[in-house]
Amino acid sequence: MKTINLTMKKETSIAIEFDNVLPEMLYDKSQKEIEDTVIYRGNKEEKLSDYFDIEVSGESENSDDCTIVINGDLSRVKRIGYYMSGGKIIANGNVDFHVGARMSGGHIIVNGDAESYAGREMTGGILEINGNVKEFCGASYAGEWRGMSGGRIVIRGNAGKQLADYMLNGEIHVNGNCDILAGVHMSGGFIQIDGNVNQWIGGQMKKGTIVINGNLEQILPGFKLQEIIHNPFINGKYFIGKYHLYSGDKGVKGKGNLWIKE
Repeated sequence: MKTINLTMKKETSIAIEFDNVLPEMLYDKSQKEIEDTVIYRGNKEEKLSDYFDIEVSGESENSDDCTIVINGDLSRVKRIGYYMSGGKIIANGNVDFHVGARMSGGHIIVNGDAESYAGREMTGGILEINGNVKEFCGASYAGEWRGMSGGRIVIRGNAGKQLADYMLNGEIHVNGNCDILAGVHMSGGFIQIDGNVNQWIGGQMKKGTIVINGNLEQILPGFKLQEIIHNPFINGKYFIGKYHLYSGDKGVKGKGNLWIKE
């Protein structure tokens, strides 16, 4: 098992791009090669060692045996785990835009908050955010219509606006509260929200399943009550309590399922 420890030694007000700092790119690299890894600060090319102290231990034969641990104030470090396909990244701090975006495999843990577009368009892997996340988590990018299509996102805090916009497949679990327009344009996948939810959830939803264990401010008129079920079995597990099952959004002839706990 190879472990690459990165500790920020110099902060910057201009965002650093971490596209090249991935287990699949660094698992077979020497200490010197890792230090010389190209990162971008704005439009300027820099070396990873210009901003991070680097410690490398162990060896790995493939990316799945490689872990990158990033320490420090990461609030201006963008695209952590961007296009990641294997291995593990642990970010010990708040992170900037696009963490886990377009990832297809591997495991990312953020021990802090995440900015907008976390896990956008991801197709596989696991993204865990142990704080809050802002807008468009698991969503499509601006102007696109393909959101998350695979993998799993776990948010242990609260989620911002338009969670899972244009979601196609995969799973999102929010332990906290969720802002407006969660699951908008959704056409597949599974969302579980344990806290309270602002209005307009599932707008223009065609398929997929949303479970709300907290309070929902308002149900859109395009959702119609189908039945009330005790302890329903949803997405491979039992949910304890009485749940109201709605179907919609009828405004787009949708057949999505919206489960709301009484």
